[in-house]
Amino acid sequence: MSKEMVALDQIDRKIIKALQDNARLSSQELSERVGISTSPCWRRVKALEEAGVITRYVTLVDPESLGLSISIFTNVSLDKQIETALETFQKAVRKRPEVMECYLMTGDFDYLLRVVVGSLHDYERFLLDHLTKIPGVASIKSSFALKQVKYTTALPVS
Repeated sequence: MSKEMVALDQIDRKIIKALQDNARLSSQELSERVGISTSPCWRRVKALEEAGVITRYVTLVDPESLGLSISIFTNVSLDKQIETALETFQKAVRKRPEVMECYLMTGDFDYLLRVVVGSLHDYERFLLDHLTKIPGVASIKSSFALKQVKYTTALPVS
């Protein structure tokens, strides 16, 4: 089900851009960046949260500092593309902490996963102990990222 788009003015867009750059800005700092006083700025942030535009605040952590230096893009095909098989797969994948992203796809395979692990052994364990045991998985193809050229969590706000 698609979410309805919220009408945003330039101030809302400035708030979103500033918070995507640094979610730890104080109300004072944020209001100075967007050019309005603190109280109206705070009210706008609360309205953006209530409207579901701002969904949560997170801390981004360097994966290598945790020993998670391997990123793998995994293509998964199911033997049947029926609702119960899709739901079973999605439920199982949501439980796996090494799966950073999962997309239902069109084209040659059904799902694209981005998996982050510390070693090839860890990925082998993930494949053998978890991914291959999900009912309905027909094929798995893995591509290992050699270098991260660009990574951002900020959406393009203009």
